[in-house]
Amino acid sequence: MFNEWFGFIFILVNFIFVLAIYRFFGKIGLFVWIGASTILANLQVIKTVEIFGLTATLGNAMYGTAFLVTDILNERYGKEEARKAVWLGFFTLLVMTIIMQMVLLFEPHPDDFAQESLATIFGFLPRIALGSLAAYLLSQLLDVYIFQALRKKFPKDNQFWIRNNGSTLISQFFDTLLFTSIAFLGVYEWNIWVQIFITTYLLKVVVSILDTPFGYIAKRFPK
Repeated sequence: MFNEWFGFIFILVNFIFVLAIYRFFGKIGLFVWIGASTILANLQVIKTVEIFGLTATLGNAMYGTAFLVTDILNERYGKEEARKAVWLGFFTLLVMTIIMQMVLLFEPHPDDFAQESLATIFGFLPRIALGSLAAYLLSQLLDVYIFQALRKKFPKDNQFWIRNNGSTLISQFFDTLLFTSIAFLGVYEWNIWVQIFITTYLLKVVVSILDTPFGYIAKRFPK
């Protein structure tokens, strides 16, 4: 049960850091978090773990924070700022992918010990990045659109949980389907891919539900 209870703590730590960077650095901090979370989530997703007897990938908590951040930006500063954050995350991931592929092309020194480890992580990155870039852009822009649509239907301050969870759960379903298809179909056996898809989305559902109180806390911070 270590992964289960430690995973819960891990999710809380991620959201606490989101609140901290927003409280100390304001809107700029949220933009910085988008860039950092995009990179970290795509590094973590390479690692698979077992959760409740099923195979899952890491990165869901960190990736979920990006949706919370865009929802906070959308809620407090408008959809244009949220869209700007989405494109910032997209550009950050694109830069990391290109730069690290160039790093791997350098001929290592005979005494170098890092090339093999870097190749293990970043050699697999292009396919991960392709899936992530496509899924990230689609789902985040969809999240911004759905959030605004729900805001018209549920405009009250105490209905933020509807806007937040509704937009995130719908957009992350398509995100999970697109990403796991591009990144893992053919890499893992079919039954393993199905497990990864199901557990990945269920974990995102849990993360989305858990992030709601943090969203309400963030709404109380001064702009």
